[in-house]
Amino acid sequence: MHKDELLELHEQMVIIKQDYETREQVDDDLFAEYDALDVDPSHVHKSKSEHKHAVFVLGSALASTMSEDEFSNAGRVGKRMKELAADAEGKLWASGSNRPHAVELLQSCSGVMTHE
Repeated sequence: MHKDELLELHEQMVIIKQDYETREQVDDDLFAEYDALDVDPSHVHKSKSEHKHAVFVLGSALASTMSEDEFSNAGRVGKRMKELAADAEGKLWASGSNRPHAVELLQSCSGVMTHE
């Protein structure tokens, strides 16, 4: 899949997420892992691997909310998405593209400076 196709898929999944959030009573923690990634479909400067990981994490969250149990069709999809997300995350760490963001680095540096 090309990056532009992946971005389109990511955008469509975010639309589903937003629609689901307005229709259903959604647990606040459901999309916390996805939100923590800070990878939005409009972030075209982020790597294809980062978007792929975000799609798998979001897909896992969406499928888990729709499943009755892990053996239902949605449950099996959710489980597989979680496996794919873990694999994509491992590849991100191996490639070094999932380094801490500048804000996190600044916060950690400022904490060090105040303790001197």
